[in-house]
Amino acid sequence: MCHARIPPGAARRASARSAVLAILSLALLTGCTERASRWTGTVTDSAGITIVRNTHTGIWPAGEEWTLEEELAIGAEAAAPAYQFGSIGGIAVDSRGRVFVLDDQAQEIRVFSAEGVHEATVGRRGEGPGEFTGAQTVLMGPGDTLLVPDRRSQRMNRFSPEGSFLGATGYRRADGLTISFRANSSGRILEQLRPIVLGRPASENPEDVMVRWTPAGTRADTLTGFPSGEILRLADPWSPRFFAYAPEPLWDVTANGGLILGVSDGYRLEVFSPDGAPVLAVVMEHTRPSVTQADIAVVRSHMAEGWSRAGAPPAQVERLQNLWTFGDTFPAFTAVYSGPRGSIWVQEVTAPSAMSLERVRTLQAPDDCASDRWDVFSATGRFYGVVTMPARFRPALFRDDRLYGIRRDEFDVQQVVRFRVRGDSGKPLL
Repeated sequence: MCHARIPPGAARRASARSAVLAILSLALLTGCTERASRWTGTVTDSAGITIVRNTHTGIWPAGEEWTLEEELAIGAEAAAPAYQFGSIGGIAVDSRGRVFVLDDQAQEIRVFSAEGVHEATVGRRGEGPGEFTGAQTVLMGPGDTLLVPDRRSQRMNRFSPEGSFLGATGYRRADGLTISFRANSSGRILEQLRPIVLGRPASENPEDVMVRWTPAGTRADTLTGFPSGEILRLADPWSPRFFAYAPEPLWDVTANGGLILGVSDGYRLEVFSPDGAPVLAVVMEHTRPSVTQADIAVVRSHMAEGWSRAGAPPAQVERLQNLWTFGDTFPAFTAVYSGPRGSIWVQEVTAPSAMSLERVRTLQAPDDCASDRWDVFSATGRFYGVVTMPARFRPALFRDDRLYGIRRDEFDVQQVVRFRVRGDSGKPLL
């Protein structure tokens, strides 16, 4: 047996170090125990799926809620043209923290450094290689490869990290209608695809599917199916009908390439593994509030004002309003995001009649009932508490402990804003 010689005093130092570590561990354990004791939900198992049921009692003690600290704002009305956005259609962030912003109106992607300095512009309006006619969003694939789906030309464009055009791959319109794309920080890209029912009978139980895209810009396998949204219904090509506050599937890609998905007719979220297997269900006690006549009046007045300002005559404004039918209750939530430390962020609902006049003026659609309040859950589905985001701000994506999104000022000028999420008593999360 080999015996190591212990220098004089080393045993005492080791003993003292062990005592300090024991005290720190006890303090951390006590803090965690105190926080865990605040949570009043339950955990059960159903066929291998963990079901976490939450009440509105969160884990965060007062003063230790997560907060948002603004770090960067890109865009201003009086700035140079590269910093003026007509309509921001998507945001992506690469491994160096560079920010890629799709301007819908200009049909180009502007590249900014992590400090917000304009470095380059990728693509332009047109039908040639590397050009766009209907760029839908901007996505960051593996190795900082940029992917840009074009809904009009039905092709996925690919660019190098330096902005060079790498090629484009077509995809079939007959596969369905793209509802949305999302990507995580490792380049996993998912697409919500809705089957097209024009020209054939609609299914009584229509389903959307979640499709994975390859780094080469092609559709790969289907992960799962789920009920289609009900806001837009097409009985035939000439008879669109819109149903405000109808249930819609809302989702995001998790950091490990899985999926968070919820249908807004109830406050229940499903978490899937990267191969599409359900592993966790997060439930919050919730009663969907009723839609009142006052809510409908606020929305219809806002709709009429906007369409009239756009030049629509009164008869056309009335026809457009008649395309909308309002549901009896609001959705349970309005957006879902995967956040830092595997957290789940769920946007609450605000009735239009309870909104300020300033907020009503920024309504994005007749069914917009999004709140500035976000419920935040841990990676294991337990309710942390509520984070209130700044007014007129719409999130786009989280990258580590940074949140990127779009803010509109009082003149409706758009900016890209980056916040850092801070934890207990303002400390950095990562």
